[in-house]
Amino acid sequence: MSITWIATILVIEDCLSELKLISHYLSDRGYNIIKATSAKEALEIILEEKPDAIVTDVVMPGMSGFELCRFIKTNPTNQKVPILICSSKNQAIHRLWAKKQAADAYITKPYTPEQLLSVIQSLTHKPTN
Repeated sequence: MSITWIATILVIEDCLSELKLISHYLSDRGYNIIKATSAKEALEIILEEKPDAIVTDVVMPGMSGFELCRFIKTNPTNQKVPILICSSKNQAIHRLWAKKQAADAYITKPYTPEQLLSVIQSLTHKPTN
């Protein structure tokens, strides 16, 4: 008997169509998905669910993905949770700022399902199917 570990990923996106798309890509590859539409909601979920990885947008009402990343990474309980920032912001300064907030990876929209899955697999160490 073997035990298969399945990563749980928290997806934070205020655009419902993007949230559904990212969730679909990841759940189709066997990941458990938890959804949030704001950073505030995500913080509550992180405390309860302890996801294995986080995918977040940057531009959201209330708290940006950068602020969320910084908050998570400065909290000793959650600082080892890998964070992927998935944004339409495609300038070097945004990538640099994400790195300064301790984001583990950054991809820009539009992306292919393969690009998203490749980054997630590298963050969760999930073998390819």
